Amino acid sequence: MLDRLKNLEAQSRRLDPGAEERAPMWEAARKYGETFLRALPEAPAFVLKDRPGAGLVDFPIPEAGRPFYGILNALSEHVDGVGANGASGRHLAFIPPSSLFAGALGDLLAAITNRYAAYFFAGPGAVRMENQVIAWLAREMGLPEGSSGNLASGGSMAHLVGICTAREAAGLKAADYAKACVYLSDQAHHCIVKALRVAGMGEAPVREIPTDADFRLRPEALEAAIQADLRAGLQPWLLVPTAGTTNTGAVDPLEACADLAARHGLWMHTDGAYGASFALTEPGKAALLGLERSDSLVLDPHKGLFTSLGLGAVLVRHLDPLRKAHAFRADYLPSPPEDLEELSPSETTLEFSKHARALRLWLPLQLHGVAAFRAALEEKLLLARYAYGRLQEMPGVDPGPAPQLSILAFRFLPPSGDADAFNQAVLDRLTAEGRVFLSGTRLNGAFYLRLAILAARTHKGEVDEALDLLQTEASKLA
Repeated sequence: MLDRLKNLEAQSRRLDPGAEERAPMWEAARKYGETFLRALPEAPAFVLKDRPGAGLVDFPIPEAGRPFYGILNALSEHVDGVGANGASGRHLAFIPPSSLFAGALGDLLAAITNRYAAYFFAGPGAVRMENQVIAWLAREMGLPEGSSGNLASGGSMAHLVGICTAREAAGLKAADYAKACVYLSDQAHHCIVKALRVAGMGEAPVREIPTDADFRLRPEALEAAIQADLRAGLQPWLLVPTAGTTNTGAVDPLEACADLAARHGLWMHTDGAYGASFALTEPGKAALLGLERSDSLVLDPHKGLFTSLGLGAVLVRHLDPLRKAHAFRADYLPSPPEDLEELSPSETTLEFSKHARALRLWLPLQLHGVAAFRAALEEKLLLARYAYGRLQEMPGVDPGPAPQLSILAFRFLPPSGDADAFNQAVLDRLTAEGRVFLSGTRLNGAFYLRLAILAARTHKGEVDEALDLLQTEASKLA
C-alpha cells in the first residue's frame, strides 16, 4: 500500500505545478487575454458558423494531459471564436453583457485563493465583503438600513430566493398555493413563473395584467384583478412589477404598485434585473420612483454594473422571512457567536458551496470608484435618447415607444411587402455580417428590432455605427 501511495502521490502532484511550470502558463494566458482585448475594438460582435463549437467533439477530454498552447488554440477557435462576443461594445442584443478587466482579475484572484463565502466561521473576510456589497446596493436602491440579501449566480436564482422569502412572509403552506394569487404585467420576464414552479408553487394563479401604450402595467387593471380575486375567495399574495422590461425597457408605475401592495397586503417583489442599477443616476432615480418601497427586489450586476456573467443580487427589506426560508443548522458546523453581527450568506440562499463571487464587483468598485459607474450608466441613458432622436429622423422608420431607460424597439416600414418579413431580413443580414449584434421581439403582434444599450464598451461611436448599418441594409433590401 505504501508503494502504491508513493506512486499515486507522484502522479497527483502534477495537479499542482510549481513556479517554473506555472511561469509559461501565466505568460500564455496573459498573452491570450491581451490579444483578445487588443483585437476587441475591431472584432465582430457575432460570428455565425455552421455547427458552431462542434470542433470540441474532436478535442475530447484526454486521459493524459495536452500542451497548454494547444488547449488555448482550441478555446480560441471553438469557444471564443463563435457566437455572441459578450465583451464587444457592438453587442446590442438581448440585455448586453460586459466584462470589466478589474472584475476578471477579481474572479481570477477569487479562484486562486478559493475563499469560502457561505459561512462566516470559515470565510469571515469573504462573508464581510459580500455583506458590504449587499449593504451598498441596498443603500443605492433606497432600501432602509438593515436590509439584507444575497449575491446569486444571476437574476433567475435571485428571483427564486425572493419568491421563497415572500412565501414565508405570508406564512403560506402547500394547501394555500392554489389560492395565492400572483400579479405581473404581460411584459414580465418568464423567469418569474419558472421560479414559482421551481419553488413548488406552480399551482399559484398568475394574473397577467395588461399594459398601456408604453408597455407599463396599468394600475387600474391591477386593482380590478385584485378585487375580482378577493370576491372569488382567493388570496392576493405577490405583486411583481418590472423596473425595466426586456422587450422595451419599460418601467411599471412603481409608486402606484407600492400603494396597491400596501392597501391589499401584497408582498412587492420588483424585477429590476436589467433596470434597477440605473438608480445610481439622478435620471434613473426619477424613472424608478417607488423602487425603494419594494419588499424585495432583484438586480443583476452582470447587466447594469458591467461585471462578467454570473452575478445577480436579491435585496430584501425584511430579514426574518429571508432567514426562515433559507437558514439551516448542521451538527458538523460550529455555531457562530450569539453577538455576531455578520450574517452568513448560507442563511439567505440555497447555496452552500459558495465562492467569493463578490470580488468581481467589489474590486472594480474599489479600483474605479462609484462615480465611474454612475457616469457609465447615465451615458447609456443618454445614448438611448440620442439613438431615438436619430431613428425619428430616418425616413421609413417607426421609432417605437420613447426609451424609458436604455432599450429601443423600432421597425422599418417598407414601401411594399410584409413589414415583419422585411425587418427579420434586415436582422438576419446584420447577424450574418456580424459587425453589430442586435435582436428582435414582438410587440402587439408585430416584429420589432431591438437596440439594447448597456455594455460598458458601448459609446456614441458604436451606436452610430449600428444605426448606419441598419439604414444601409434596409436601403439595400428596399
